[in-house]
Amino acid sequence: MSNFNERLLTGIIFVIVLLGSIYQSETASSILFFTIILLCQREFYGFFKNSDIKPQRNVGTIGGLSFFLASVISFQTSLSFNTLFFIIPLIFVVFVLELFRNRPQPIANIGFTILGIIYVAVPFSLLHQISYFNNGDFGTEYNYEILIGYFFVLWANDTGAYLVGREFGKTKLFERISPKKTWEGSLGGLFFGLLLGYVNSLIFTGLDTITWMALALVIVLFGSLGDLVESLFKRSLGIKDSGKILPGHGGVLDRFDGIFISAPMVYTYLKIISIWL
Repeated sequence: MSNFNERLLTGIIFVIVLLGSIYQSETASSILFFTIILLCQREFYGFFKNSDIKPQRNVGTIGGLSFFLASVISFQTSLSFNTLFFIIPLIFVVFVLELFRNRPQPIANIGFTILGIIYVAVPFSLLHQISYFNNGDFGTEYNYEILIGYFFVLWANDTGAYLVGREFGKTKLFERISPKKTWEGSLGGLFFGLLLGYVNSLIFTGLDTITWMALALVIVLFGSLGDLVESLFKRSLGIKDSGKILPGHGGVLDRFDGIFISAPMVYTYLKIISIWL
């Protein structure tokens, strides 16, 4: 199978599984997000396998998954979001456990263990919580529309940036971090992202057009920055792809890099709406 066909088949399966799970039910989407967090944290901690830095991989992964599960339970059972604070002791256990590991970089080990939770699990937990936004506020009723619309905009941005950048890209956006990205491509991604924001407002009428357009702007801007942040991580460590689990696409982190910065910003935007309206 050619590389193009391999990428195409993987991409189709990826989209079907992702959107199908989100559309199916809150249980299916929770299982999906749990699996994605597990795979992403596995890849993140794998960044350091050839260095002196040795994060507490198992503890970090348990901490991230526990944070997500506590988040899901708090919404599905009407418990207070404060239940997430029970994860705090687990975070500080990382400091204590490092005493017994006898590794050469204890501060870096602790820092990157916690970073794996903050960088991966927290954004996906907040992204999942977006699916409980209805009628201008966060509640307990699952709503797949905003979540699916979020991915539509994110993918439109990526596709637009690639197509426009390939045809018209000349002015480097951030050459030190990602030499192939251009301002022209970014503007193309912005155009397609806003276009999908408008299309979302026609399909998913739970939000009005202005809110969807503003939401699309947040997704595009911070999704692009999230892409650059992951490129920064990989370049600093001399890594091309985060993994090989997705044939023709690299790792799971590579496919979701736009989420890690944009999801918290989208959640914050919706939270502001829920407070002000």
